[in-house]
Amino acid sequence: MATKRDYYEVLGINKSASKDEIKSAYRKLAKQYHPDNNKSPDAADKFKEVTEAYDVLYDDNKRKLYDQYGHAAFDQNGEQGNPFAGGFGNGFSGFGDFEDIFGQFFGGGRSGGAQRSTRPQKGNDRLMRIKISFMDAINGKTVPISVSYDKVCSKCNGTGANSANDIVSCSHCGGRGSTRTVKQTLFGAMESEVTCQYCGGTGKEVKNKCTQCGGSGYTHVNETLNVKINPGINNGQQIRLTGKGDKGLNGGPSGDLYIEVLVQEHDYFKRNGNDIILNIPVDFFDLTLGTNIEVPTVYNMVDLKIPAGTQPGTTMKLRGKGVKDMRTGNPGDQYVVINAKVPTKLSRSQVKDLEKFVSTYDKDEKSYEKFLKSFKK
Repeated sequence: MATKRDYYEVLGINKSASKDEIKSAYRKLAKQYHPDNNKSPDAADKFKEVTEAYDVLYDDNKRKLYDQYGHAAFDQNGEQGNPFAGGFGNGFSGFGDFEDIFGQFFGGGRSGGAQRSTRPQKGNDRLMRIKISFMDAINGKTVPISVSYDKVCSKCNGTGANSANDIVSCSHCGGRGSTRTVKQTLFGAMESEVTCQYCGGTGKEVKNKCTQCGGSGYTHVNETLNVKINPGINNGQQIRLTGKGDKGLNGGPSGDLYIEVLVQEHDYFKRNGNDIILNIPVDFFDLTLGTNIEVPTVYNMVDLKIPAGTQPGTTMKLRGKGVKDMRTGNPGDQYVVINAKVPTKLSRSQVKDLEKFVSTYDKDEKSYEKFLKSFKK
């Protein structure tokens, strides 16, 4: 029987090729050798070969099998050397995911998902929330917070050893980080490779543990940190404290601590981005005659002129009196919404004066009368 060509060679790609590269190579070759386009005597066989290579390499599970066992993984003839001979067929149809098969018969042997990673891994990040007042968010503040985390041991620098000479190759796996085992399965004796349970896959062991951290590489600390709240911070924004999260694995760095800032609402000021909105009550006669008033901003008091005849609901802008942007420092604006204040109690003389004024007012000029006319046209 003719020896099959390597599938990667058939598609003209490297073993590290991505799925997109596999698909691209297949489309190009399939078009080249398709019997409808290519009348060469061997075109059909080459088309079949290309399709077979694509079918295996594009499927993640089949590709794992092929990379480990080559063509033997898909040989249905039961030839010697095929660890899966006996009727599984291509891709182990009907037996579920390949990872499950390894977990059942090999105890998690070479399966990538079951083999614990020995590479340094960064620790998990943590989240903490703090509340500050509206004005503290505008002006900035330093807030002390209490944190508890695992800090890299200052004596051993995270190695867990009393000295550098106390770190040696694992005596159980010889420094490989894994051990080989043989199990009897339905297919006979099967050899598998598992993470060394003594060194956790690092290939190293410590003869004498660090006297300060007891060999863990970390010391648990409780600290009070002064967190600087920059002026202009908004509700929900976060501040990152590097290395104050959970400890890493296999010598990896610690995660980070994120401080989420919750800003309390103000009784009067409302924030919209970097702009401030303030509703103020103004007596109706001041709106009618005009006046000058003092208006509070988030920084100070400013003078504001109310022109005569200003209508309720009018919005006036105080340029540059909003929140200073955290990145640029440029301030937003403050918008003052004028609300008319109508008195609920009047003295007799005030009532008479008001009635006198109304009697001199042309009925047709009254706002409500003008409004009704628009419906009577």
